[in-house]
Amino acid sequence: MRNVVFVAPFPLETTMRFARAVGQLPGVRLLGIAQEAAGGDDRALFADVVTVRDGLDARQLVEAAQLLAKRHGGLHRMVGILEPLQVSLAEARQALGIPGTNPVTADLFRDKGRMKDELRRHGLPCARHAVIRSWADAEAFVKQVGFPVVVKPPAGMGSKSTWRIENVDELGAALRALHASPERPALAEEFLRGREFSFETITIDGRVQFESATRYYPTPLEVMEKPWIQWVVVLPRTIDGPDYADARALGVKAVTALGLETGMTHMEWFRRDDGSLAIGEIAARPPGANIVRMNSFAHDTDMYRAWARAVVDSAYDGPYERKYAVGCAFLRGGGRGRVRAVHGVDAANARVGKLVVESKLPAPGSPKSDSYEGDGYVIVRDPDTEVVKQAMTTIIETISVEYA
Repeated sequence: MRNVVFVAPFPLETTMRFARAVGQLPGVRLLGIAQEAAGGDDRALFADVVTVRDGLDARQLVEAAQLLAKRHGGLHRMVGILEPLQVSLAEARQALGIPGTNPVTADLFRDKGRMKDELRRHGLPCARHAVIRSWADAEAFVKQVGFPVVVKPPAGMGSKSTWRIENVDELGAALRALHASPERPALAEEFLRGREFSFETITIDGRVQFESATRYYPTPLEVMEKPWIQWVVVLPRTIDGPDYADARALGVKAVTALGLETGMTHMEWFRRDDGSLAIGEIAARPPGANIVRMNSFAHDTDMYRAWARAVVDSAYDGPYERKYAVGCAFLRGGGRGRVRAVHGVDAANARVGKLVVESKLPAPGSPKSDSYEGDGYVIVRDPDTEVVKQAMTTIIETISVEYA
C-alpha cells in the first residue's frame, strides 16, 4: 500500500475533486494535512488527517508528514493543487526525501518576475516587466513602457490582487496597497493587448504528453475589474490546426525552459493584434475556472484522474481523443448582499438545455461570492465549436442574477 499525502488547507469542492482522484487510485492509502479536515462523505476518503495551524507553512507540513509516516510507514508522494502551496510543498518534499518538483523549479513557476526572466533567457516572448522596490523603480519602468501597466504581487495567482494602471495616481495607490518596498517588492508588467487564451499540459519525466487550450471571453483582468459581468471560457473542438500551432510550440518550450519534470501546468497567453504571441504567466498546477472539468467533458475521460496518475504514478494513460468543444459560462451580477433570484433559467433551458452537461445555479439566500467565478456556472458541449460559442452567448444574455 502506497502512502500518498494530499495537502489542502481547506476542503473546498474544487480541491476535493483532486483528492478523490488520488484516493481512487489502486494501491493508495490517502493521508491528509489540512487546517480544516474534510467533512461529510469526503472524510472517509482519508485513512488519517493531521491538522495544522498554517497549511502553507513548510515546517508545519514537514512535522505533520513525519507524524503520518510514524503512524503509517514511508510516504510515496506528497501532493496538492493550490498555487500558494507549491513552493512549501516542494521544500517539505525535499526535507523528507519524497520525489516531486524541487524547490528551485517550484519557485521559478511561482515567482512571476523570475519566471519571465527565465523565459526571456530562453528567447520566449512575454510581457516586459520590472520588480518594483521603490517609487524610482516604478517611474523608470513607466518611462520605458508607458501607461497602461499592470501591477501585482510577484507571487500572485491569476488576476487576483492585480490592477490595470492608467496614470501616476493609480500607480501610487496600487503600490501602497501592495506595501511595495525593498523587503516586499511588487511586480509591474506592460499591459498586453489582444485575445487571451490558456494552455494546459501534463508532463511526465520532462516530456509533455497532453496539451489543451481554451479562450477567455473577456480577459481575466477585465473579469476582475468588472465583477458584475458574466463571462465564459471556451475549449475549442480542435487545436491541431495552424491557429494554435505556434502557441502550442511556445507552451511546450515554456514548460521545458522552467524545468518541470512531472505534473500539470496552466499557462495564460496572448495573441496580439499583429498576430504575435506573448506569455502572460505559467503555473505548475492544474487550472481553475472549471478547465479540468471542461477537459473531462471534451475528451470523455476523467482528467482529475489523469492529474493524479501523473503526480502519484508518473504515468499517462492517453492519448485522449478530443471529441467535443466545451464552454463554461460563469453566472454573476451587479449589486451586493445575497442572491435574491435567478432570472431567465427556463428561457435559456428551452433554447440550449439539450447541450448542458453540468450546471450549478446560484442558490437564493446565499451571500454573494467574492470569487471571480461568481455564484454559479453552466457547462455545455457539442462537436461544433460555433454551436458552443452561440450557446455561451445565449446563456449569459438570458440568465441574470439578482442580489439584495
